[in-house]
Amino acid sequence: MKVTDYKPKVILRPYIKTFRLIESGNEIINRVLPMTSLAISFRINGQISYISDNNCESLPSSTISGLRKSVRLINYSENTSAIIILFTETGISAFSKMPAHELFEKTVSLDNFFNQKEIHQIESLLFENQGIEQKISIIENFLLSKLEVKGRDDLITAAIDKINSTKGSLKITELAKSLYISNDAFEKRFRKTVGTTPKKYSTIVKLSSLAKQGDINLLERVFETGYYDQPHFNKDFKLFTGQSPTDFYKINSFW
Repeated sequence: MKVTDYKPKVILRPYIKTFRLIESGNEIINRVLPMTSLAISFRINGQISYISDNNCESLPSSTISGLRKSVRLINYSENTSAIIILFTETGISAFSKMPAHELFEKTVSLDNFFNQKEIHQIESLLFENQGIEQKISIIENFLLSKLEVKGRDDLITAAIDKINSTKGSLKITELAKSLYISNDAFEKRFRKTVGTTPKKYSTIVKLSSLAKQGDINLLERVFETGYYDQPHFNKDFKLFTGQSPTDFYKINSFW
């Protein structure tokens, strides 16, 4: 599998992290770990399926995925390619008024999110145009037509920055207090913009950091991130990656 990232236009960078081109010459199962932001996928050719409980479910040509707490296994058939739009943590709110948490643990057809006719037109244009730069330009123009430039939520942005900088080890009650907001109001505002609760977001950040750093001094880092015992960590880690720490670090194949 070949993975190539492309930067979005400057005007879109506050909302989109990257356009990611996925290309598989051979059939492959990709282990997709939970991420901190929503993603849109446009399949260019081939077939993409979601594997769950030994069942293989074909995905629509274009999808949008919310945040998740558990790993996904995605099957790419031979000669499949797709463009993944990875949003910033608050980026999706600039393109839609739908509360982001309504997509938590879900992957749905993109025509449930945007106008069906427009999505079908985009899919046709992506199929007809050969160059990756042309394809990305088509998607960018579509997103620009949906962009509603508005003032960002500085409180939520500050909360995200603090959680990320502490790798998810910051206590949420202390975070809300430092931002001068009640826990309930903070959680509702965070869920609507980011797509999950501050606590669940922190867990994603924490486990993502541990997964990427490898198994060197793992136990020491586990306690540094706020876990009080290894069994609790092992349980969360297996839900996050689908494997025990030992098995995961042997393979270490994910994006």
